[in-house]
Amino acid sequence: MPFQPDSLAFAPGALGQGPVRVRWLGTAGFAITHGAHTLLIDPYLTRSSLWRVVRAPLEPDAEAVRRHAPRADAIVLGHTHFDHALDAPLIARLTGARVFGSRSAVALCRSRGVPEAQVEDVEPRGGPVEREVGPFRLRFVPSAHSPILFGRVPARGDIADCGDVPLRAHAYRCGAVFGVEVTVAGRTIYHLGSAELLEAQLDARAVDLALMCVAGWRASDGFPERALRALSPRAVLLAHWDDFFRPLERGARLLPAMRMPELVDRLHATTRDVRVGTLPLLGELAL
Repeated sequence: MPFQPDSLAFAPGALGQGPVRVRWLGTAGFAITHGAHTLLIDPYLTRSSLWRVVRAPLEPDAEAVRRHAPRADAIVLGHTHFDHALDAPLIARLTGARVFGSRSAVALCRSRGVPEAQVEDVEPRGGPVEREVGPFRLRFVPSAHSPILFGRVPARGDIADCGDVPLRAHAYRCGAVFGVEVTVAGRTIYHLGSAELLEAQLDARAVDLALMCVAGWRASDGFPERALRALSPRAVLLAHWDDFFRPLERGARLLPAMRMPELVDRLHATTRDVRVGTLPLLGELAL
């Protein structure tokens, strides 16, 4: 029988009844909420079809964004591939959210009419960068992207000029990559937006929840074991395993060749103390 991510599902509130809620928006996207404040990380709700990604310039699905994007205080972009960054400028314009990201993220947002005051370059240059937004303390940690495309990072380089918008998928260059540590209400959450990391950039402190994006995990040597040792998470929420060419309304479908059973076995073999799970699209848990 094919592996079903539902077999790993976290029940609502499975990690506690605390004041922090984490919602999976699909792909690498999350909404983290505490009280009246919300932080979005890599929100991608448009989920363009494969045909459009290959053949046409990409535009956000304004209806999907308005329906599913929470009103946010801030948006963080861990890198700028289209499946992480396409919707961020529109969400920023609709909600007034501040956008934190690389130089590529800044160029993209400027080209799509996000006011200058809402956009900040936090690209790490030599070490982590820290910012505060409402109750959220953010730490941007230099990281790396999995060499998922025949041993190479797809669309390497920076987005330097977005004068010709809308852009095709290949023009959403990766830009700088960083992991994002979020501390709020005494909880620490770490978002790993690609299946790779730079252990030397990470502190030895444990996190409560690792948001672990796993597309291309087999292209990064020893990724499951390295990630657990570096982060020492109490729980791991797997993401970016879903077919992001499929509309949200149709639910999550496992990407081909993910080999999820092997991934989960290797995570558990590294430490039996960690909980590993998934959420349904737009599902959430309490922390």
